[in-house]
Amino acid sequence: MVSASDGLPVPDRCGPIATRSASFNGIYSSSSPPTPRSRQSSPVHSSRVGPSHPFSSRRSRSQFPWYRRKRLKVVMALVALLGSLFLVNWIMLARLQHDAPNPPVSKSAAKLSIRSSVSLSVSVQGKGNKSGKGKKPHKGYQRMLALAAHALAEDKREPKDLWQEPLAPASNWRPCSYLRNWEPNEGKNGYILVTANGGINQQRVAVCNAVVVARLLNSTLVIPKFMYSSVWRDVSQFSDIYQEELFINYLTPDIRIVRELPKELQSLDLEAIGSVVTDVDMVKEAKPSFYLKNILPIILKNQVVHFVGFGNRLAFDPIPFELQRLRCRCNFHALQFVPRIQETGALLLKRLRKHEGLIGPLDRYLLGPFADSVEENGNNVKKASKYLAIHLRFEIDMVSHSLCEFGGGEEERKELDAYREIHFPALAQLKRTTKLPSPSELRAEGLCPLTPEEAVLMLAGLGFNRKTHVFVAGSNLYGGRSRLVALTSLYPKLVTKENLLSAAELEPFANYSSQLAALDFIGCTASDAFAMTDSGSQLSSLVSGYRIYYGGGRMPTIRPNKRRLASIFMKNSTIEWRVFEQRVRKAIRQTKHVQTRPKARSVYRYPRCKECMCSTD
Repeated sequence: MVSASDGLPVPDRCGPIATRSASFNGIYSSSSPPTPRSRQSSPVHSSRVGPSHPFSSRRSRSQFPWYRRKRLKVVMALVALLGSLFLVNWIMLARLQHDAPNPPVSKSAAKLSIRSSVSLSVSVQGKGNKSGKGKKPHKGYQRMLALAAHALAEDKREPKDLWQEPLAPASNWRPCSYLRNWEPNEGKNGYILVTANGGINQQRVAVCNAVVVARLLNSTLVIPKFMYSSVWRDVSQFSDIYQEELFINYLTPDIRIVRELPKELQSLDLEAIGSVVTDVDMVKEAKPSFYLKNILPIILKNQVVHFVGFGNRLAFDPIPFELQRLRCRCNFHALQFVPRIQETGALLLKRLRKHEGLIGPLDRYLLGPFADSVEENGNNVKKASKYLAIHLRFEIDMVSHSLCEFGGGEEERKELDAYREIHFPALAQLKRTTKLPSPSELRAEGLCPLTPEEAVLMLAGLGFNRKTHVFVAGSNLYGGRSRLVALTSLYPKLVTKENLLSAAELEPFANYSSQLAALDFIGCTASDAFAMTDSGSQLSSLVSGYRIYYGGGRMPTIRPNKRRLASIFMKNSTIEWRVFEQRVRKAIRQTKHVQTRPKARSVYRYPRCKECMCSTD
């Protein structure tokens, strides 16, 4: 089942791919080494001695005692050399299979570790398999993964700033979008219906945008509906994920919200009277003036408008101060998960931390009454386990939409083309009729999702040691769960929600991908450190923004510059590990700084702006 952890760009717009120029500075190439020439037989090098050979009329060299002694010495030297190479190889293998600082493990665990190492070798060296059985990583990654394994086996001390944010400048910002400076909106101009598309995170953005549009048009918002998607196949509605009563009450000072249309309007054929507006009818990130000019007249005339497929259809700039603040208020305060998601999320965090009594900095915002009441203290912190969360946005929808290639050859291309035809027909048509950037050009520009192999190399290059507890969100990976082998072999303490929660505990969420994605959201947001693999991912954007808003400068997020990383991974067949570490750390440090929201960028991802947060500077 495809994860609902993210929504994708609207297919008819085809995301950034359609508009990006096909001219790039660098091109990724993965050329194979030349095939060795077959040796030709030659009379001079023949094993037979011909008449012209210098020794043809003389005794054989082996008949001379000095020659026999010399040959014996050469043979003995070769035997010694082979023996020493075997010994070194055995020692290195033993170090990889044994983590010295860890306590002794059982025989069964030792066997499992060996099997994992064997699985890694098969995974990175084998041919591309069918969907669900794992895909072959890029050429050369088997070498890099081996170098990473050797480096982690040395158990070096982690860099000091690995689990830290630039505390002083980050802690100067505090939440303040709950502040209001206006009178309640009566919603007297009519009603707004919204059917949001995408996964849980795209739907969340749509809800916040709808709240702002309702205030802008002085209209009453009906509790949003969620569109059923053939990709995510989830019938969950608003009240299955978010607390409906809290949502209504919290936003009452801002807008009027009702659960359904008045009966006199329910019988209207909205399409026939021209009250249905699809996202095709609207420009992406439309300005407030668009709604006032084009949508308000429809509401005033028909008393209702229905936005179908509503998503990212409201601009971030320019927009009035209080409307922008309302956007933040909705996202960070009014949308809270229903109790059963909070309760299971609390159980997930306890098992991730291996501690029953620790309350994290964000727990009460994520879990509500299910956050532990025990206050954080030094003893608890020492007993609890720090964990790193990483979101692998490598589901088949993202992989196919990216137009990139991932080492699976012709079989992979056919599979992704077939998926594209069904789920992204506009993109498939564009690919047939327009010259788009090649997969290698897209990769060089950093437009391809990081593969699980690239993600684990990034973590190892940054210096996370082998004992790191790693929580992986978005585990429905393209190619099947076997793609996690590279991660689990280097980081044996890697888990997913499926590992930590029993089948009975997950059963209420079965077949509800959006609700499962909510558990991933909790696990990522509450982590001691969070690593993105795709900066355009909605889940990663919302998680990082939530950590900024409530984190108080103590919740670091790793934001890779994929273009910089791509230039590093292009040298995977020759680069030495020490150089790889230096370049990866430099690339990540350059993104690890405190910045205010850039103009026209998302307040959900960059809440450090005067509308959402207040600075003490």
